[in-house]
Amino acid sequence: MALALDRVGVAFGGFQALNDVSLTVAPGQVVGLIGPNGAGKTTCVNTLTGFQRPSTGRVLLGGRDVSRLAAPAMRRAGVARTFQAGRLFAGLDVLDNLACTGVGLGLRRARAEHEAEALMDWMGIRALQSRGAAGLPYTDERRVAIARALMGAPRFLLLDEPAAGMSDPEAADLAALIRRIATERGIGCLLIEHNVGLVLSVCADVVVLDGGQVIEHGDRAAILASRAVRAAYLGTAEVAA
Repeated sequence: MALALDRVGVAFGGFQALNDVSLTVAPGQVVGLIGPNGAGKTTCVNTLTGFQRPSTGRVLLGGRDVSRLAAPAMRRAGVARTFQAGRLFAGLDVLDNLACTGVGLGLRRARAEHEAEALMDWMGIRALQSRGAAGLPYTDERRVAIARALMGAPRFLLLDEPAAGMSDPEAADLAALIRRIATERGIGCLLIEHNVGLVLSVCADVVVLDGGQVIEHGDRAAILASRAVRAAYLGTAEVAA
């Protein structure tokens, strides 16, 4: 069972956002996706989660072509995501944010609340359950968004810039959480980030996009050694190992 893009292209009119992009996320694996602004990272996430149909190529889930499934069907199939802006239900408290997601996935209200409480305990955020989502500090908002995405026990979780605006200690805590999601829950994670240090610290496999194309793919050593990556994304300065 894996989630994959198979030679995917996405065009918006005359603009080619993705061109022949392939990547694979296996259960329990954390894959990084990096690249400069406009490289096509969010388009990849949108395509993998049913928000955007590929113009060419295929989206595969367990070897099955799911390219034409819309976002709700992909979520029910076990592919969850977070968004750059969080997108919590601002008028609800934290518990209801999670429980509403469970109900939307077909759980009864009592079962959804039970799963939400168990998730909050597992993540160490139970103290937030009665807090209004609109008043949460930034880091807590990101953690709640991840908890909400974990409702319904997805097989895959796509994290779109979850560390944006975080301090180094906060990013380190996030890295530990992502490792736990993969190792303890067996969920395949795709981490899309501008924080290259975070990606290289948590991902054994990294895909680098530039101009909608894969310019490098490999482990930490391969990414740090790549001239194409330094030129396109990291700049020409050396990156500390």
